[in-house]
Amino acid sequence: MRPLAAVLAACLILVVSGLLAPARAAGIVAIAAAIEEVGAETRLTFTLNAPVEARAFAIDRPQRIVLDLPAVNFQVPAEEAGAAGGVVASMRWGLFAADRARVVIDLAAPARVVGTALVSRNDGAHLLTLTLAPVEATDFAAAVAADADAYGLASLRPALAPEGALVDPRPTIVIDPGHGGIDPGAIAQGGVEEADVVLGFALALRDRLAESGRFRVLMTREADVFVPLGERVGFARRAQADLFVSVHADSLSSAPQVSGLTVYTNSDTASDRASATLAERENSADALAGLDTQEARDEVADILRELAERETRGYSHVFATTLIDQMDGVARLNKNPHRQAAFVVLRAYDVPSVLVELGYLSSRRDIALLTSREWRDRATAAMGDAVERFFAPRLADRAAAAAAVSP
Repeated sequence: MRPLAAVLAACLILVVSGLLAPARAAGIVAIAAAIEEVGAETRLTFTLNAPVEARAFAIDRPQRIVLDLPAVNFQVPAEEAGAAGGVVASMRWGLFAADRARVVIDLAAPARVVGTALVSRNDGAHLLTLTLAPVEATDFAAAVAADADAYGLASLRPALAPEGALVDPRPTIVIDPGHGGIDPGAIAQGGVEEADVVLGFALALRDRLAESGRFRVLMTREADVFVPLGERVGFARRAQADLFVSVHADSLSSAPQVSGLTVYTNSDTASDRASATLAERENSADALAGLDTQEARDEVADILRELAERETRGYSHVFATTLIDQMDGVARLNKNPHRQAAFVVLRAYDVPSVLVELGYLSSRRDIALLTSREWRDRATAAMGDAVERFFAPRLADRAAAAAAVSP
């Protein structure tokens, strides 16, 4: 066991006794994660301030072990988050839903869970240990199938339910802050996380749009939780959204010179190689969070649907152009601000959709803007104006219809 684990375990006593900040002591807290190789086995031990119920299962493509827990506040040092050893290639953790956390363990070789134990110590610490043993690829595949049958993995997470069941005549806008929870997205050198930046921006944009009362504004997430890509799309479709805006702030470590706001629309063929690479990375979010990503793609079923998709893409392009025009002078635009790629979150065939890269966390200039309250206020105001322009004809028609029936 690493020596650091002993120090962290001592810190846990302070958490339990209430000597640390109340925010860190609230709820179930994990303050240490250690990897130990014992013979052929690999043991992962998490130190917590309370007992938990845990469920572990195997999933494939790529080979991973997933550990589901109740909501846990992970206060584990960064060096422990990057730990590897034995059959463990890497691991990550975070909230998977408002009431559930998840640890995803990437495997260096096929392995299965041979033991899960929870030991309570006299000092108030609780040690959750997961023991993994290497197996043949065929045995791993059998474990994946058995776990899927045992736990009904396809239905582990309930679908998001749009707010407001009553008919609302106002245009419906769904704002989608990218990443969240177990998936922090891009992380800048100074520790700024994409999931936090885009959530703050999305909340400010929601408030800006809601001020006028002319729009019904919904969000795919309002806290630091993970939402699968398909669920974001499904949420917009169930809400019968008139516009879907996914907000991101990615990182291009291979091209730190790339900066500025970029608006993406959906296309099976990417407009350039950088856009294709970005889409591939964004589309891997479900796999990073420990989901089986072998879902059938939502293909066009008939000619009517194909026509609807074509019309929707046209509206998406119109909004993208409107947004870029409105943001020019407020945000630093990328040299090619309107691009196309096959993003999963833009696949709703009946909802005009765009993905907005506010900037890139690999650019120091962009980070300065993205973390500025003043810039966010100006950018959300400009984006709100773009939404107003996009829906102006519909809002005008509705106002005229209301005036025609008024006494």
